[in-house]
Amino acid sequence: METVSSPEVFLHIKVVMGMVISLSLARVLTGLAGIVQHPAKAKVYPIHLGWALSMFLFIIHIWWWEYRLQAVPSIGFGIYLFLVCFCSLFFLLCALLFPASLDEYGGYEEYFVSRRKWFFGILGLTYAVDILDTTIKGHERILSLGWEYPARNIVYILLCAIAAWTPNRRFHTAFIIVNLVYQISFIFRLYDVLG
Repeated sequence: METVSSPEVFLHIKVVMGMVISLSLARVLTGLAGIVQHPAKAKVYPIHLGWALSMFLFIIHIWWWEYRLQAVPSIGFGIYLFLVCFCSLFFLLCALLFPASLDEYGGYEEYFVSRRKWFFGILGLTYAVDILDTTIKGHERILSLGWEYPARNIVYILLCAIAAWTPNRRFHTAFIIVNLVYQISFIFRLYDVLG
C-alpha cells in the first residue's frame, strides 16, 4: 500500500471535519436567523441564546485549534473516525439547540429545559472527548497548556452534570454568563495565535 504524505492526509481529514463543523455552524446560524426572521413564532429564552453563542464560539475555536492536527506524524483510520465523531458531537449539540420544530413547546425556554439532560450530557461528553483530541496532538502540547486545560475540562464536565440535573434558573443563568466570560478569556489567553 502506498504511503501518503502527512500534508495530503491532513488536508483530506481537514476537509471532512470541515464539512461536519460547517453543518454545526450552519445549524446555529440558521436557528438564530430564524429567531430574527420570525420573532413571534417562538418565545426567546436568554439562557438558550447564551448557549447558542457559546456553541458558535466553541465551534470556531475547535476549528481554529484543529489546525494543530497537522503536527501529528501519522494518522490512521481510528484517529480519523475519532475526529469525525468528535466533530459530530458539535452537530448534535447544535441540533439540540435548534430543533426542526418547536410546535410541541411553548417556546425555547420550555424546549431547552425539557432537553437539558441531553444537551448538557452531550456537552459534558464533548469536554471529555476534547481531552482525548488534545492527547492525539502530542504529550508536549498537553504539557504546554499547563494545569488549566485539564482542570477546565473537569470543571465543565461537573457543571454540565449539575446543569443536566437541575432546572434552577439561577444556576443556569450563572453558568452561561461565567461560561461565556471564561470561554472568551481562555481562547484569547491560550489560543489567540497559531504557531
